[in-house]
Amino acid sequence: MNPEILKYNEKQAPEHKQVCDLLAQEIDRNLPGAENKIWHAHPVWFLDGNPIVGYSKQKPGIRLMFWSGADFEEVGLPIRGQKFKDASILFNTVAEVTISDLRRWLAKGQEIQWDYKNIVRRKGRLERLP
Repeated sequence: MNPEILKYNEKQAPEHKQVCDLLAQEIDRNLPGAENKIWHAHPVWFLDGNPIVGYSKQKPGIRLMFWSGADFEEVGLPIRGQKFKDASILFNTVAEVTISDLRRWLAKGQEIQWDYKNIVRRKGRLERLP
């Protein structure tokens, strides 16, 4: 895992650090071969240059976001983006993280992708990847 992600996690309050560590471990384990780095100031995992999942510290908690999550058809990802195809959920403790849900979402993240990598070239228009 990218050392910058570990540094990001270390900067969080103890309960949020535990959430971040758990998310990072599960994401790394379930997205083998994914590139991971700090992108726009928070940890993000990419497949073939396309962002799949990331998390960030926000006032209400740690936000786990899937770039194409709106198409996962998952009630467990209730926060939907207004402009793009993202969906997310907030956590404040590791007890709130259901590992089976997280693993299912990560599997869907590999299968269901919108092409964010080329969004600038397409002038803001998203296309679904086959």
